[in-house]
Amino acid sequence: MKKIDNGGITSPKGFKAAGVAAGLKRSGKKDIAVIYTESPANFAGAFTSNKLCASSIDYCRRVVERSDTIHAIAINSGNANACTGDQGVADTELMASELAKHLNIKNDQVMISSTGVIGVPLPIDKITHGLKQAVDKLSFAGGEDAAQAIMTTDTIHKAIAVSIDVDGYPVTIGGIAKGAGMIAPKMKMPQPHATMLAYITTDAAIEPDCLRHCLVNSLHGSFNRITVDGDTSTNDTVITMANGAAGNPIIKTGAAEAELFSEAFSYVAMNLAKKIVLDGEGATKFVNVTVKNAKSESQARQCAFAIANSLLCKTAWFGADPNWGRILDVIGYSEIDIDSGNISVFYDDLVIVEKSQGTSTPVSDQIAVLKQKEFNVTVDVGVGNSEFSVWTCDLSYDYIKINAEYHT
Repeated sequence: MKKIDNGGITSPKGFKAAGVAAGLKRSGKKDIAVIYTESPANFAGAFTSNKLCASSIDYCRRVVERSDTIHAIAINSGNANACTGDQGVADTELMASELAKHLNIKNDQVMISSTGVIGVPLPIDKITHGLKQAVDKLSFAGGEDAAQAIMTTDTIHKAIAVSIDVDGYPVTIGGIAKGAGMIAPKMKMPQPHATMLAYITTDAAIEPDCLRHCLVNSLHGSFNRITVDGDTSTNDTVITMANGAAGNPIIKTGAAEAELFSEAFSYVAMNLAKKIVLDGEGATKFVNVTVKNAKSESQARQCAFAIANSLLCKTAWFGADPNWGRILDVIGYSEIDIDSGNISVFYDDLVIVEKSQGTSTPVSDQIAVLKQKEFNVTVDVGVGNSEFSVWTCDLSYDYIKINAEYHT
């Protein structure tokens, strides 16, 4: 696998993209993105588990159920179009029909995403005009513009692309994502088939079920492993498209090529997920929280997320305060099985708690670890052999400033 310099959503063959400013954001920055492939693309999607999901989520789920292929994705930032009733549904469908008209494709070959403030109707006239602008600007070099256009409180755009060799054919996988706050995705695949948004394209020729399987596999080790603030958005979306432009023999489930492709696909998803955490609203530190020797992976996950979402732990990390008592407190109320007299906690390789009590590790050494931009918090609960890691960040003053004034 080779990482492509400055790679992104248009690195795979046949994909164009654009990002334009349609006036949805007060800042005047780009706020409409379109991703397009002329060749029909196999696709798969995963969406938020929030029961008050945006109309774009319901729309995309219907497309997954009734369409074999798609050609395009339209994304607007600055407005989530969530909790906007029948008007929101009509606006989502109008976005799809307008883009389909401009690209001369069917409505059900378009996916729609929105992100921004909840509960405010879309400025639909601005959006329809912006979609026409974006179509006119579609380009094989438009990936960065699209990555910028989907941002809300993000401080950097997030993109990556890698290439692999499949039976002598170069195959490329590229992606973009946005997310900085309201980040605690609980992504689910539809059955049978600040917000976190991610789009992954590939020019691989791959069976639809195999592509879907790759997406399912990637979620566990990427987007379903991150949290910034514990809030699951109404609009979380991951969509992948495969247009077959690489010309490789079709990748089929169970083949060695499928395993190679899945590993590369998961790497792209993992990279994008980590970038979201690193760009968390007001974040100054990336923290890897691992719970090990738990009774089951689900219990390890439950405890790791409890620690990662603890306001007291996150503020201590921000202040480089080695207050390990807060971590033990979370372990105790996380409702998992533990050996209460045999808990260990580590900051990187430093043992700071052993047999549920503090160690003689100098406080100055502990502070030094917590002052790093990235560090590990590892917890051993001593009752099994399962583990799970969560990627999170600290909680700073700036998070409060950003979210206290997000709407106004």
